[in-house]
Amino acid sequence: MNIRFFNARILTMEEGRDVFRGELWVKDGRIERVFSENDAPDGAGGPSPRWDKEVDCEDNLLMPGFKDAHTHSGMTFLRSMADDLPLQEWLAGKVFPLEARLTGDDIYYLAKLAVLEYLTSGITSIIDMYLDPAATAQACLDMGMRCVLVSGLNSFTSSVQQMESEYKRWNQKDGLIHYCLGFHAPYTCSRELLAEVADLSWRLHAPVYTHLSETEKEVEDIKRQYGLTPGLFLDSLGLFRYGGGGYHCVYLTEEEKELFRKRGLYVITNPASNLKLASGIAPVAEYDRRGIPVAIGTDGPASNNCLDMFREMFLVTALSKLQEMDASSMDAGRVLYFATVQGAHAMGLWDCDLLSAGKRADLVLIDLKQPNMQPIHNIPKNLVYSGSKANVLMTMIDGKILYWKGDFRVGEDVGRLYAKCQGIVGRLLGDGR
Repeated sequence: MNIRFFNARILTMEEGRDVFRGELWVKDGRIERVFSENDAPDGAGGPSPRWDKEVDCEDNLLMPGFKDAHTHSGMTFLRSMADDLPLQEWLAGKVFPLEARLTGDDIYYLAKLAVLEYLTSGITSIIDMYLDPAATAQACLDMGMRCVLVSGLNSFTSSVQQMESEYKRWNQKDGLIHYCLGFHAPYTCSRELLAEVADLSWRLHAPVYTHLSETEKEVEDIKRQYGLTPGLFLDSLGLFRYGGGGYHCVYLTEEEKELFRKRGLYVITNPASNLKLASGIAPVAEYDRRGIPVAIGTDGPASNNCLDMFREMFLVTALSKLQEMDASSMDAGRVLYFATVQGAHAMGLWDCDLLSAGKRADLVLIDLKQPNMQPIHNIPKNLVYSGSKANVLMTMIDGKILYWKGDFRVGEDVGRLYAKCQGIVGRLLGDGR
């Protein structure tokens, strides 16, 4: 489909390029041209393109979509059900017992519910780790969401053989679904299993992702068991030879920070989840100063509970300022870069990072005419400090408008989906609600 967006303010997220007024053209799922109102596009004077759709942006903002670099979409069933508990009690007492009753069909519908929320937040791609990757993948395919699956392998579920099979299956296509190697956490995997993952990473030359150093207890337990902190232990097995990264990374040591810098490992911070579970505050500003690449995730709807990148961005900058007692320590524009460009790079989606010719048409339209965005002064900073989901007018993925001014265009009866998910919760709890 050929779509023309005109009368727009445009933030491409290209280095050194400020917001400008202009047009953006989409053709067959990719951005064909982006130009300012003062610059005629290539081929001016020839026949006008034939548009399937023309969108008057009414002086609102086009920008790259947000990249949720860590989530568990299928956990929507636990939203506000397993709250106000410490992490280990939350996992062992609430999450794991109910997850054991989930079916692949359940996860399919629960992931669809999460996709609706991603779209309202302007999220155009996710890294998702959950129990049944195929169910999540199918939900995302059916809804049009771009998804990078990552294995949640542990000593109780899945296997390295299954992970290798999924890796080869989902990385065959140049489409919406990709796959990364991963495992749940060093404390849920045996040394032998982790060595198998390392061997697979070596054979495939593939990066590996995992939950890492989320709590002080995790760090102390791994040190007691293996004599090394979690990051150094995993690296000693060769797991980070081809890159990857860690989710949370609240308690990295000096040696681990240097390891991340040297190997180009991504820190994927999840501030709302870490606050809610009282896990701690990741030193994001320090990571950035050291040259460690940072991306942002929401974590799942059980530990957050909101799949909202605006809230995450504000927390990243505000918590960094408080942690360092320095109001200049974490610039809002830098945080916006983490949430868009660097998130895409952490996902391996190098053609989804910017609004420029040839890139995938994964973009959002932000309403600048609401009170929280007025008066207009510094739009990128205001997105981080004042923006909200209410400002998202449109979310486009792969050239398709999936969310437009409150309406979902995903081929799904939203009311019926809500009822289906409520029925799943009732069955899991045995109360028939």
